[in-house]
Amino acid sequence: MMERINRILSHPSYREYYGKLERLEKDRKFCRHQMGHLLDVARIACIRNLEEGLGLDKEIIYAAAVLHDIGKSLQYEKKIPHETASEQIAKEILDSLTGEPSEVPLFSEEEKRKILTAVRGHRKLREDAEPLEKLLYESDKASRLCFVCPAEPDCDWSMEKKNREIRI
Repeated sequence: MMERINRILSHPSYREYYGKLERLEKDRKFCRHQMGHLLDVARIACIRNLEEGLGLDKEIIYAAAVLHDIGKSLQYEKKIPHETASEQIAKEILDSLTGEPSEVPLFSEEEKRKILTAVRGHRKLREDAEPLEKLLYESDKASRLCFVCPAEPDCDWSMEKKNREIRI
């Protein structure tokens, strides 16, 4: 079961920001940041987690993946780097989620810290990145399908950054 992930996805703030991003990227020819991308990142991260024996919890991986681009609309509208905006929105969402009927938080403080660190670090890999942070960064990049993208010739990503083949 992915109860905690489904609670994130149904959260009013998540729905609001996700809907806004969907509208803003409706006609975008370059990579989009909708559910297909978010789930690709999560699934690649889960595969790598198993293959590399990292021992990270699947729900924590999925939480980081579905939250990592949620602030992208604020980058478009207000020029706030989306990793910063995503971290702030993710914190609000994670802090507000409690069990029902109890008021016990759905995510522990340590789980929230790991998720928020990964969301904040998903665009630029730090030298001392935590395991989830590094996994999210690498899975985000591996999820891009540059080798079949019709917009690839117009993309400003460097050739080193573009995925020229399937990677996991």
